[in-house]
Amino acid sequence: MKLHCLNPISKYGMALLTGQYQVTENRDEAEGILVRSASMHEMELSSSLLAVARAGAGVNNIPLDTCAEAGVVVFNTPGANANGVKELVLAGLLLASRDIAGGMKWCQDNKEDENIAKSVEKSKKAFAGHEIKGKKLGVIGLGAIGAEVANAAAALGMEVYGYDPFISVNAAWMLSMDVKHITSVDSIYKECDYITIHVPLMDSTKKMINKEILSTMKDGVVVLNFARDLLVDDDAMAEALESGKVHRYVTDFPNPKSVAMKNVIAIPHLGASTEESEDNCAVMAVKEMMNYLENGNIKHSVNYPSCDMGICSTASRVAVMHRNIPKMIGQITGILAEQGINISDMTNKSRDKYAYTLLDLESKAEEDTIQKLREIKGVLRVRVIK
Repeated sequence: MKLHCLNPISKYGMALLTGQYQVTENRDEAEGILVRSASMHEMELSSSLLAVARAGAGVNNIPLDTCAEAGVVVFNTPGANANGVKELVLAGLLLASRDIAGGMKWCQDNKEDENIAKSVEKSKKAFAGHEIKGKKLGVIGLGAIGAEVANAAAALGMEVYGYDPFISVNAAWMLSMDVKHITSVDSIYKECDYITIHVPLMDSTKKMINKEILSTMKDGVVVLNFARDLLVDDDAMAEALESGKVHRYVTDFPNPKSVAMKNVIAIPHLGASTEESEDNCAVMAVKEMMNYLENGNIKHSVNYPSCDMGICSTASRVAVMHRNIPKMIGQITGILAEQGINISDMTNKSRDKYAYTLLDLESKAEEDTIQKLREIKGVLRVRVIK
């Protein structure tokens, strides 16, 4: 099976590939694509492409619906870079609480002063700040990163409030008992000294931090954004910073507006820029890709449902990717029954507009049978895995 890398992928991930894989420079012949930041929106998908694995959490550089319509599964690696982002969020909390950056600049500006040791004592009061211990932190979004930030902040003595109406069972178990899980995000806006956002960018979350929301926050609040740039309305934030409503805005997504704002701490998208994060993301992405190509199993896809039937122990395994519409299962099983093929195991999962059916068969299906499955209205792709 041939894989193509749109970006350099960590050697720790690529080392997992077995002898049945070949890395190709020809993108059009690849069955799998590994990508980090390269944009795929203008890319024409070849008929051979089966899967795309993004070594990272965000997938805004990948045309998800186009891939889904072509029967191409898109994977991401949630949680693989969580520790790296968490550590930078903690750094952002400290940078916003105490004027560390201003103090460092003062030292550079006065590096020629032979009496700098004495000058420090007169000047340092300009950079005094506050401790974060005992302050209220609101964490919006308790996924892999948000939960780690909440736990770490609680361990540092902050009073942490977490909000996530869609929190997973696993995330809930991982959350420290010291984190107060609240059911209304309005409480975070009204009560917290620091607010950090950890939600995906969707139509419903775009500019979620806007003029109206900012007006409900405490005076002197610190807002941290290490999730996505467009979650914050830049114009509203600039106004809030100018008035002093927001004391500091810490963003990992500098843009022409934010870098020019008063009291902004802009960081050049360093959240997951650690060797460890890149290694972890690559390892997870390659494992997801291999499990899908070899077994048809789907884990951490962003456009198709999760499905795991382990390793096939019967004569054949067939995967059918189709629209999530009525009577599909009956048509699929009916065609197999007409050909005298017995199904030993089957799983059907759906996600929004799309569904995935994985079948283990006691005998191999002939090509004409596979073609009949492809001709079912609503079927997007049929794969013979074994």
